[in-house]
Amino acid sequence: MSAFLIEGGAPLRGAVTIHGAKNSVLPMLAAAILGRGESVIHNCPALSDVAASIAILKHLGCRVRLEGDTLWVDASALTRSDVPDALMREMRSSVIFLGAILGRMREAEMSFPGGCELGPRPIDLHLSAIRRLGAQVEEKGGKLRCVAPALTGCDIILSLPSVGATENAMLAAVAAKGTTTITNAAREPEIVDLERFLLTMGAKIRGAGSSVITVEGGAPLHGGEHTVMGDRIVAATYLSAVASAGGEAELRGVDYRHLSTVTALFAEAGCAVRSESDRIFIRTQGRLKGVRPVRTAPYPGFPTDAQAPVMAALCRAEGTSVFVENIFESRYRHVDELCRMGADIRVEGRVAVVCGVEELHGAAVKATDLRGGAALVVAALGARGESVVTGLSHVDRGYQSMEEDLRSLGARIKRVRET
Repeated sequence: MSAFLIEGGAPLRGAVTIHGAKNSVLPMLAAAILGRGESVIHNCPALSDVAASIAILKHLGCRVRLEGDTLWVDASALTRSDVPDALMREMRSSVIFLGAILGRMREAEMSFPGGCELGPRPIDLHLSAIRRLGAQVEEKGGKLRCVAPALTGCDIILSLPSVGATENAMLAAVAAKGTTTITNAAREPEIVDLERFLLTMGAKIRGAGSSVITVEGGAPLHGGEHTVMGDRIVAATYLSAVASAGGEAELRGVDYRHLSTVTALFAEAGCAVRSESDRIFIRTQGRLKGVRPVRTAPYPGFPTDAQAPVMAALCRAEGTSVFVENIFESRYRHVDELCRMGADIRVEGRVAVVCGVEELHGAAVKATDLRGGAALVVAALGARGESVVTGLSHVDRGYQSMEEDLRSLGARIKRVRET
């Protein structure tokens, strides 16, 4: 096992390119199953979740080749329709393969997914959409078996704008005969990215980015080619790192429009923020200021995935900041670890009150989930003294060589073996 050794107090300066989005590439890897041919995905990040997805693809019978950040997936001859329990447990979003496998093979079998423990994340909306399209779903002993001799287009109305359920419905619907309309669909940029990839595969789909997506299903799909968008949550994390440690940096390869709620918050906190089409500049010096209440919400609201690193940056702000977590019930697991570094944070249900302190100090802390781990790194960069961050298996799920990116900005961080 490895850990980050971080010496805080060094301002960050320079430029860094943001790698491909985890939450875009994973559904694209699932979508590749639908094409009878070879798909090419550029700007594919080297993440443990991507490695888990590749293992699933190979198990299903795909031929996969990775060179640099370009991934080739040949799904010409799928041989299986099941995903073993061990592979499902590797990542929380593994259920995204359900709609694609069902659409291609007309049957699918898998266990319930694993990954970060963020409280209940039921897949009932996924299963409801699959059933609406004509699949028979059996849930027994922690396993799912879905059978659909024929999938038929229909109207799917989501009770919540779930990203995963929207993606699963899209993937199954492109293989269904007739028209499917998904209402109250998630509007995240990653949904738009998936639509663009499906279009290169020959799918007839429109509306991604709005609350209504229409799919004209049944057309034969072939391999597609697409470049994955930059990861907006990685960008939010690095913005938080600069805000925490001080300094100035340029983030390249990310659409500033996807981060408007985050950049607006840092501007309110006293950072100088400037954006161009594919880059964001941030500069900060001295202590930040407390901000108005931050309420997480589906896109275009404040992203739940950015809550933890932004909170870490505001731990040393002058005044008080309040966070209201409206997406996941257990997304404050990083708070106790931040308090070990001297933060003053009180949690009551979904509300966290951050009373800014003048200084954080280095400590030995442990990541218990992906974004919480990123928050500990952000706090350590702005703390006095040395911190040791363990639990990096969580961080590596969503950040490609985080220590190298931060070191290129002047951070004193290195990966070491735990003793």
